[in-house]
Amino acid sequence: MQDRETWTTGSLVWHLALRWRAGVDRAIAHLGLTHAQYSVLASLHGLVSVGERPSQRELATHTGLQRIYISKLVRALEKGGFVVSERDDRDGRAVRLDLSDEGGRVIVLAKGIVRELDAENTRVLTEAGGRELAELHRALGALLDATEAGDE
Repeated sequence: MQDRETWTTGSLVWHLALRWRAGVDRAIAHLGLTHAQYSVLASLHGLVSVGERPSQRELATHTGLQRIYISKLVRALEKGGFVVSERDDRDGRAVRLDLSDEGGRVIVLAKGIVRELDAENTRVLTEAGGRELAELHRALGALLDATEAGDE
């Protein structure tokens, strides 16, 4: 086992993110999704569920991903039958996105699987009543807020 006490916080987060992503990839592969596709589809599901039909640009802003990456992921999701797109009536350059029936069905299943995986991955932090998990959420949120301020 490596001496992680000497690792930077960034290195710990990076290694954990790699493992987490690989775990999600394995857990939802049978649904025809990758972790990246899941993230975009879950975000789209959230927006659609409140009545929005975002453009690719709006989805990119919402997810924090680059527009070119969103474009590639949306194309793959559309090809897989999970997403439908349509030109915006008011802006011919914009494409509005929606979930297909299959996309809606699959994202509900995928979200359940990812929630179970999340609970399994964080079980070590909930064994003492969940205080550690709540503190981790608070600390990661603070780090995200700090890095967002640097992006502006």
